[in-house]
Amino acid sequence: MKFLPLFGCFAMLASAQSAPLPDWVTIDANLAYDAHPETKLDILRPKNATGQQPAILFIHGGGWVGGAKENVVANFCLPYLEKGFVVANVEYRLAKAALAPAAVSDVLKAAEWLAKNAAKYGVDPKKIIASGDSAGGHLALMVGLTPRQANLGSPAKVAAIVNFYGITDVGDVLEGQNMKSYTVGWIPDSLADRREIARRVSPQNWVRKKLPPSLTIHGGEDPTVPYEHGVVFVKMMRSEGNDAELYSVPKGQHGDFLKNPVEGAQVWKAIFDFLSRRGLMPPS
Repeated sequence: MKFLPLFGCFAMLASAQSAPLPDWVTIDANLAYDAHPETKLDILRPKNATGQQPAILFIHGGGWVGGAKENVVANFCLPYLEKGFVVANVEYRLAKAALAPAAVSDVLKAAEWLAKNAAKYGVDPKKIIASGDSAGGHLALMVGLTPRQANLGSPAKVAAIVNFYGITDVGDVLEGQNMKSYTVGWIPDSLADRREIARRVSPQNWVRKKLPPSLTIHGGEDPTVPYEHGVVFVKMMRSEGNDAELYSVPKGQHGDFLKNPVEGAQVWKAIFDFLSRRGLMPPS
C-alpha cells in the first residue's frame, strides 16, 4: 500500500517515550472518562496550585492513526503548566481501535468529564480551554464547535480554543490533490458514507455565530496540513462575527518552529497574550 511510509512515521511517534515529569508537577494518571480502554486522560497540576484554576484540555496529534498523550507532555503540556494551568492530557480511540468519527465523540466526552469533575481537580469550569496539535488541533476545534445536530455527542462548553496547525476541512485531505494518507487511514474507502463523515467532522462546516474565541497557529510551508486550512477557517470565523486570530509562521513547516528557541518562545508568548486579553490566564 502506497501509504506505508507515513503510517510508519506515526507508528514511531506512538512508540516514543515520554520524559519524566518535573518534581513541581503532580499527576493523576489514566483516569477513565468513558468505557473504552483508550478513553483515559491524565490530570497534571502544579503542586503550588490553590483554588480553582483555568484548565487546558490538551489533545495529541498523529493523524488520528498514531500518537499518544505521553508524547506531548514536554512540548505542549509543560508550557501551560509553567503558567499555572491545570492540564487534562487526553487519549482517545485511534483508527486501529475505531474509525471516524469515534475520536470526535471521545474528545467531546473528555470535555464533558472535565467539566463535571472540575471541582475535584481544582479547575474553574468556566475557564476550560481546548487545545491540540495537528489532528489534536482538529479535535480541539471540534470540541469548541460541534453542535447537537452533528450527532457526534453532547456539545461542549469551552472558554477558548488554541489550535496548533489542525485540519479544518477533512474532505480536502481525504481526496484530491491534498489527499493525505493519515486521513484515508481514519476514513477509509470501506466506509460507504465516507464523504458524509468527512463533512460532519470538519470544523469549517460548523462555523456559525457566537463561538468561543480561537487562536490558530500555522506554518506557511506546512507539508502535512495545508496552511490554507488555518487561513480559510479564521476568515470564516470572522465573517460570522467571532473572535478569531491567526498566528502565521511564514516559513514554518509542521510544528518544527516550536523546536526553535526563538520562534517557539514567540509562539507561546502569542498564546498567553491571547488568553490574557480574554481573562483566561491563571493568577501570576
